[in-house]
Amino acid sequence: MVTAETFRLLCLSFPETIELPHFELSSFRVSKKIFATLSEQKLRAMLKLSLVDQSVFCSFDKKLVYPVPGGWGKKGCTYFELNKLRIEMIKDGLTQAYCNVAPKSLSRNFNLSL
Repeated sequence: MVTAETFRLLCLSFPETIELPHFELSSFRVSKKIFATLSEQKLRAMLKLSLVDQSVFCSFDKKLVYPVPGGWGKKGCTYFELNKLRIEMIKDGLTQAYCNVAPKSLSRNFNLSL
């Protein structure tokens, strides 16, 4: 189980990441682009993945990792149920999401193994 505070610390561990409010959520951004959001009330995160990465993560368990309903989900936005997933899976998803939006100068230092 990953708490909201643990998720926040994981997000902020990526270079040049900042946290800003996004409606009722917390958003995590690099170069002004959101790569993750956090709903503390639902203990659920949204990660901005590629469609291929979304497919891979959702294949684990569609009740725990699933596309955001509607158009955002069709663009790779994916919900992760934080209270039911192992930290390793969340770290992997965050790395993919961060590298999808970060400048190459920041993302090239990460080993993407999916």
